[in-house]
Amino acid sequence: MSSFAELDPPPRLLMGPGPVGVDPRVLRALSMPMLGQFDPAFTAYMNETMELLRQIYRTKNQWSLLIDGTARAGVEALLVSMISPGDKVLVPIFGRFGHLLTEISARCGAEVIPIEREWGTVFTPDEIEDAIKKHAPRMVAIVHGDTSTTMAQPLADIGAICSARDILLYSDATATLGGIAIETDAWHVDAFSSGLQKCLSGPPGSSPITFNDKVAALINARKHLEAGIKPQGFVDGNGPRIPSNYFDLAMVMDYWGPGRLNHHTEATSMLYAAREAVRIAVAEGDARFVRHRQASDALCAGLQAMGLALFGDLTHKMPNVTGVVIPRGVDADGVRKMMLDDFGIEIGTSFGPLHGKIWRIGTMGYVCRKESVLICLGALEACLRRFGYVAPAGAGVDAALASYSRA
Repeated sequence: MSSFAELDPPPRLLMGPGPVGVDPRVLRALSMPMLGQFDPAFTAYMNETMELLRQIYRTKNQWSLLIDGTARAGVEALLVSMISPGDKVLVPIFGRFGHLLTEISARCGAEVIPIEREWGTVFTPDEIEDAIKKHAPRMVAIVHGDTSTTMAQPLADIGAICSARDILLYSDATATLGGIAIETDAWHVDAFSSGLQKCLSGPPGSSPITFNDKVAALINARKHLEAGIKPQGFVDGNGPRIPSNYFDLAMVMDYWGPGRLNHHTEATSMLYAAREAVRIAVAEGDARFVRHRQASDALCAGLQAMGLALFGDLTHKMPNVTGVVIPRGVDADGVRKMMLDDFGIEIGTSFGPLHGKIWRIGTMGYVCRKESVLICLGALEACLRRFGYVAPAGAGVDAALASYSRA
């Protein structure tokens, strides 16, 4: 019989592309007592969470709620509920997670039309419009911020293009919600999904989503309630049944709505965590986005002062994650291992065509603080020296301090 000690995770400064350190206030929320899922106090927390999500997504959408599961659960819930077999879905790919949208859309039975951009760049509105004219898709599915490349795709013009042609626009904001101002209604985005574990500084396990009335009507036309909870006299929708039960947004909407359909048991502690994470972000307001930008500017200044090159089109770099070109001849994994083993700091590697070519350093949410940036730069300088790359002593920290003093 195996015997284990109590949990005692080593202290880490998580400065990769996510997850990041959880805000202590969110950790406290996770420890709150259980409530029954239909307790009036709990359903009140559900309603408060919906209102907070409307505020952070900057939308009037009634349907702003949580999907139980990591960020990918929100992606899948929206796509499986919006896409009917045979639908044309245009997926502009500029990093790893565009390929994920292609994968999930294909599993939903879509006729997927992928278009690709070099990693480190983003699409122009004209490129998207040309693809729409050529293929006439029913939906455009695009990532807002792709942590694999550190790039953020502007959506306002794409949203206007899709809205003018009555094409649905879905976007994955896992990497950006809480770190970049998201204007759901102003950008004409029909549906967004995200996660807690990046700029919102919560634990992975809950996915905040929002979608408008057009999407809700589409989903409700496909409503087929499971027999065990179907009210007498209920008539199923005329559309094809949504192939997932757990991610069936037609039933999830009735769970979060006044009918309180007993579809699933809400992840109580994760709802507490999501409510607190979003409450903190909403209370901080636009100062939160300024904080992320200042940290990004300071980190970039420090890296460049160390003679390191930044990756990609910096015009479209996310303020919460930075790509660093690995110097020639440096043991990339060795540096990351030393950062973790000797300094307790985690930075990220990358995927696909960027594997072994860049590190990714995250400055997200609760970790997005001046002291985190300075500690990371000092540790990186020491590790690089050990692996043969010598930067001007103290230059990174000095440059970051100077950047903060100018802010």
